[in-house]
Amino acid sequence: MEKLPEQMTVIGISRPGGPEVLVPETRPVPAPGPNEILIRVAVAGVNRPDVAQRSGTYPPPPGASDLPGLEVAGEVVALGEGASQYKPGDKVMSLVSGGGYAQYCVAHESIAMRNPAGLSMLEAGATPETLMTVWHNVFERGGLKAGETLLIHGGSSGIGTMAIQLAKAFGAKVIVTVGSKDKADACLRLGADHAVNYKTQDFVAEVKALTGGTGADLILDMVGGDYIEKNYDVAAIDGRIVQIAFLGGAKATVNFAKLMVKRLHHTGSTLRPRSIADKAAMVGAIEARVLPLMREGRIKPLIDSSFPLDKAADAHRRMETGAHIGKIVLTV
Repeated sequence: MEKLPEQMTVIGISRPGGPEVLVPETRPVPAPGPNEILIRVAVAGVNRPDVAQRSGTYPPPPGASDLPGLEVAGEVVALGEGASQYKPGDKVMSLVSGGGYAQYCVAHESIAMRNPAGLSMLEAGATPETLMTVWHNVFERGGLKAGETLLIHGGSSGIGTMAIQLAKAFGAKVIVTVGSKDKADACLRLGADHAVNYKTQDFVAEVKALTGGTGADLILDMVGGDYIEKNYDVAAIDGRIVQIAFLGGAKATVNFAKLMVKRLHHTGSTLRPRSIADKAAMVGAIEARVLPLMREGRIKPLIDSSFPLDKAADAHRRMETGAHIGKIVLTV
């Protein structure tokens, strides 16, 4: 095995606050534990939970790194005790529970995936968190089936752009809500059937019209707030609503009679605190069902922009403008 440096550059959170609190630090290179691999990070994805952690509203789970960063791609450089799925030199992408904004990062081998031949390293670094979130929430929790209509709020986000492609690949009809014509055009290019501008159109009325009055079978929502009642209005009979964030607030006043009248299911999940076994099960399903599509180049993350690691604050500023279309990544 190659001789690794003892120290590395990371991006720490100096205190809760705005993007300026993200500052480079020097820390020891971590040692992989049992069944873990050490990855020399080439690319780290930037995600909304990183912004929440930086601002002090989303602390890392017990035992996780205090550094931001939930997904990385790079090269395996060391193995922990019992780790046997990969060897040094393998190119992998992985979900991590923290620590991605760094030159080296530890991952559990059962959650890492080989980089599909159809993806660049930049694209691989933008894939694991988004792909696992979409796969679990749209297909495992939401049970999306071919021929159904999926409504995606925030269609131009990293999550939204991945959800469009996956839903279309598995035969669903896709409607997205977006806030601009540029974002609508980007979603339509990715395969969305319709894009509704929530700033100028009533998405409930539009989606009803687009579905012949039936409504959406499945709704993927990261907004919450006053969208919750609107989701109940726009959902089809026996519709499902899956909550993955509350960018519009986690509290709302809702007429819950609609749940009964329409026989709705409203569920949700977060990925970060889930057990290794849960995440490994998601990875297994993705390796069987989705990675073949990625190897063929049929599905890939849409990259909005990339920033060098030491410009992580600028990457967060970009995310907070809401102007991005697709994923923001850091190159290490």
